[in-house]
Amino acid sequence: MARNRIDPEDFHRPLRRVLVGLLVLLMLGLFFLWRIDSPRVERFRSALVDRFVPSFEWAMAPVTWAAGVVDNYQSYSRLYEQNQQLREELRQMVAWKEAALQLRQTNARLLDLNQVRLDPMLTHVTGVVLADSGSPFRQSVLLNVGARDGIRDGWATMDGIGLVGRISGVGQKTSRVILLTDSNSRVPVTVQPSGQKSILSGDNSDLPPLEFLEDLDEVRPGDRVISSGDGGMFPAGLLVGQVVLGTDKRLRVALAADYQRLEFLRVLRSHELTPITDPGALVAVPPLQGPPRPPVSPEPGAEGENG
Repeated sequence: MARNRIDPEDFHRPLRRVLVGLLVLLMLGLFFLWRIDSPRVERFRSALVDRFVPSFEWAMAPVTWAAGVVDNYQSYSRLYEQNQQLREELRQMVAWKEAALQLRQTNARLLDLNQVRLDPMLTHVTGVVLADSGSPFRQSVLLNVGARDGIRDGWATMDGIGLVGRISGVGQKTSRVILLTDSNSRVPVTVQPSGQKSILSGDNSDLPPLEFLEDLDEVRPGDRVISSGDGGMFPAGLLVGQVVLGTDKRLRVALAADYQRLEFLRVLRSHELTPITDPGALVAVPPLQGPPRPPVSPEPGAEGENG
């Protein structure tokens, strides 16, 4: 005889319906209970909250954690935006700092240029270096002053410390300066304190050599080198540099001018040379041999006889 089998689903389905119905009735009852405005009901609500809400802290923990995560994310977003703004301001400050440093260096060079003590008879024109055409075969720079500013060929140029070169080529608005290191540069100099005369000869190196020294034993490394003024090329007394001993055992000059940062140059108006109008002042008249002889007059009748 077969036994009747009961399907579990036939038992669980009605039970779920009953539980759902009870839960709905409970929720509706709580809803209406919270809507009732009565002191007695208010005391009941307070007692119910005090009894059940503390025991549900474990259920509120995920909600509290999620709310904290949202708050942290919003705070992080604000911090990220502020960080980006600070980075942009920092980049701008770095650019301003670099500009300030460049202006400070420029100001320092101009102050050095103004502190150079020169002969009161020498006036000057200050120019800005526009371009540097230095190469292994030519050492020169271009200035933004020219013939309209009264610049002439051969005038000396200085930076804030020492002699740089001479003007060689003048345009209407620009002029070219041949540096002391150029192979075409030859400058008469004096070595102090010995007073030895020499020629500073450019060889396209940073340490041009001293040539034609009268007595090498009188010159020592560290001696001061100034322009001698011989030949009327440069005014005398302009600082050139110091004597050093080169790797080739030759006496060379470490130039006082900062050739790595030539931004402003002072062009010196040299003294005007007095033009020579009387060659006899330089060349003496040869002496006469004895007293001068009187002129011989022709004898009477000589003209007739010749006729």
